[in-house]
Amino acid sequence: MQLILLSGGSGKRLWPLSNDARSKQFLPLLASPNGGMESMIQRVVRQIREVKLTDNITFATNAVQRDSIINQLGEDVNVVAEPERRDTFPAIALAASYLTKEQKCNDDEVVVIMPCDVYTESKYFATIAKMAEAVENNVADLVLMGITPTYPSEKFGYVVPEYIQSTESVFNKDCLRVARFTEKPNEEKAKELLKQNAFWNGGVFAFRLGYMMNIVNQYIQTETFQETQKRYTEFPKISFDYEVAEKAESVAVVPFSGEWKDLGTWNALCEELPSTHIGNVMMGDNNVNTHAVNELGIPVFCNGLKDVIVAASPDGIMVCDKQDSEKIKTYANKLTTRPMYEERRWGTYRVLDNAEYEDGTRSLTKTIHLNAGKNISYQLHHHRSEVWTCVEGEGVFVLDGERKEVKRGDVMNIPVEYLHAIKATTDLTFIEVQIGNPLVEEDIERFDYEW
Repeated sequence: MQLILLSGGSGKRLWPLSNDARSKQFLPLLASPNGGMESMIQRVVRQIREVKLTDNITFATNAVQRDSIINQLGEDVNVVAEPERRDTFPAIALAASYLTKEQKCNDDEVVVIMPCDVYTESKYFATIAKMAEAVENNVADLVLMGITPTYPSEKFGYVVPEYIQSTESVFNKDCLRVARFTEKPNEEKAKELLKQNAFWNGGVFAFRLGYMMNIVNQYIQTETFQETQKRYTEFPKISFDYEVAEKAESVAVVPFSGEWKDLGTWNALCEELPSTHIGNVMMGDNNVNTHAVNELGIPVFCNGLKDVIVAASPDGIMVCDKQDSEKIKTYANKLTTRPMYEERRWGTYRVLDNAEYEDGTRSLTKTIHLNAGKNISYQLHHHRSEVWTCVEGEGVFVLDGERKEVKRGDVMNIPVEYLHAIKATTDLTFIEVQIGNPLVEEDIERFDYEW
């Protein structure tokens, strides 16, 4: 079985901790079994491996999130990055093309699609195994997971099965024929759907690879995966539900009844935080139902607060009544400037200062952490010079082809348009000061270098 995990989203509902580059699934806010902290994506992959569902995991994501996935899960995961964001159908189509053309999987291979940020339990993955078995037994071309509703939600799409008491509707004890789909209803319509034994659409789908590739080939027919990537914009910008699920003639649903949560809002996330406060936070004696998360070096003190969320990161500070916390999505775009913290495949960086001077020159100061054995690419900048000061660890620095070993206290001056790179021998931290205009991540030209 091939498992494709969908990783997308812009993270606006969990501002200021999340942003376009660092969506909710990458926030290390959940308790892990080893006593530390883990992100949603790390939790899901750990659960998949613990239940031995499959070793064949591929991530379908966008280019911005590729490095975060590799940084959190390691280099040995398969990541298929879409050239631009075009909704779930193109992303799944691209991942299916990768399995066919790069991994050489055959058309009979069972593929399961699932979100990477679901908060759930082991029974969820047992349900996925049942879905895969249903596809293998040719129960239906497309099999999806139906979440047993706990209330008449307006936030989810619904799957309506054929009348459950009808023997014709039952393929086996775990699988029902799908009568129709209903998009996000109002509350009254949701109540009617619950009376019809409808399920929430959990966004989990199983099918044979050949089934999906027949749909892919209706839009793009190529010999190689690279060609499919280049022609990615020829796929329609549409969801998998609209393009595939609702058009499928043979669809079944496997019910799941168990713990299942979307931690995409502050209210939902706070219910699963291991403590009322995370990071450099001091809580007073008079707080009621208040949570605080602080990623800054400076302390945060909370006292006399009721039903409040306090969140602080390099991107900003939010103090909000829990009842109104979902409204942050409306304001996030106005509050966001540039990413102030990012994960890369080599480590992380955090912006410390961003300033502009009277003559128009700008400076940007970062602290950069390289994991041992990793390196920043051999590159040059056309609009800025840089000064690097090593504060921890050891590494090898390259400037226009000349190499030298560096350690704590060493300063590296990099003039405009000089080729440079650095590789960490041990975990390495240095302070980077950029000077110039404009100071943007796109001002970079990369070259090959043999370490």
